[in-house]
Amino acid sequence: MPFIEIKQFAGDSVEKKQEILAAVTKAYSEAAGKDPAKVHAVLTEVPPAQWAVGGQTF
Repeated sequence: MPFIEIKQFAGDSVEKKQEILAAVTKAYSEAAGKDPAKVHAVLTEVPPAQWAVGGQTF
């Protein structure tokens, strides 16, 4: 079973997160030839203060 993990800043609505997960699942299943019902996807929201690039938080 494929497992997709998405991490992003907090703030999107529940509906938007559902849309993102559905779109990612569809894209992966089409590209990989996998059954979308067996594709697992998790979206984790991270506060900007806990996310850094080059050692600097957002």
